[in-house]
Amino acid sequence: MKLLVDKLLANHTLPDEEMNLLLASDGSVDDYLYEQAQKVRREYYGNDIYIRGLIEMSNYCRNNCYYCGIRASNTEVSRYRLTAEEILSCCEQGYNLGFRTFVLQGGEDMYYIDDVMVDIISGIRNKYPDCAITLSLGERSYDTYKAYFDAGADRYLLRHETADFQHYSQIHPQNLSAENRQRCLYDLKRIGYQVGTGFMVGSPYQKTEHLVKDLNFIAQLQPQMVGIGPFIPHHQTPFAAFPQGSVVLTLRLIAVLRLMLPAVLLPATTALGTLDPCGREKGILAGANVVMPNLSPVSVRKKYQIYDHKICTGDEAAECRFCLQRRIESIGCRIVVDRGDSKLLSKK
Repeated sequence: MKLLVDKLLANHTLPDEEMNLLLASDGSVDDYLYEQAQKVRREYYGNDIYIRGLIEMSNYCRNNCYYCGIRASNTEVSRYRLTAEEILSCCEQGYNLGFRTFVLQGGEDMYYIDDVMVDIISGIRNKYPDCAITLSLGERSYDTYKAYFDAGADRYLLRHETADFQHYSQIHPQNLSAENRQRCLYDLKRIGYQVGTGFMVGSPYQKTEHLVKDLNFIAQLQPQMVGIGPFIPHHQTPFAAFPQGSVVLTLRLIAVLRLMLPAVLLPATTALGTLDPCGREKGILAGANVVMPNLSPVSVRKKYQIYDHKICTGDEAAECRFCLQRRIESIGCRIVVDRGDSKLLSKK
């Protein structure tokens, strides 16, 4: 198995059958895989870990994805949406704590029509010209994405969820398609965004060959960011009884992605920290270099429950920020006050 890791390190790719073998391995090569991934991360980013200030702006959503706790048909959710003033207040607090990237995340809430979002984005851009603005608001039209970009948005996160079209149909309702999701990602690239994609590890009906397809799709897309995390069921969804995803396989995939795309930005996700008390630290030791503390008002955090038992829902922003700093320093890395752009951009 070490030969497969060395081959991936040298070539940034493996044939499908060899990638399948590596992902399905018994774990005996994992330490070596993580060691190589850390070396590559340090080559590009040193021991710097970037922080993004996450602002969960709305838990309204028009969609009914089978795995998501804020799906439209979940009538037990206490819905909320933040005003422009509340979002700017979160940014002000975050800026004072050293955040230089703000991530506006939410369900596909049609209250935020283009004019509303453009005003929010331009308001942040004008007040914080030295910061990056990242959006994670789901599927939109080309013209909407372009309007957001022209208003000052820099990055867009949109997980492709699964590159296998049949698998996509098993975890989404019929009105959603993998084809349209991928169209959105290529639209974002054409417009000029720094693009992030990703998938859940261990989602219902997922097979190892699906993960290999995901990696192939990511290699073709060449995004600046990839976010993956273990599937965690939510009790008010059709997938409530499905088992959670594997932390070990998630870490293995983080390391594989670091070797495939050496300069990519890889978050150690909250989902990892939810399933393992040291999950985010382990993610960094497997090659990740981004963490995303929550800047949302504490009054709404418990309402943005896309999966069960999510951590940090009761912490103030400063608590999240400095707790993560201590954790990251304990493994020999450091949080930096920086926009944290991908090294892919500087190399271009």
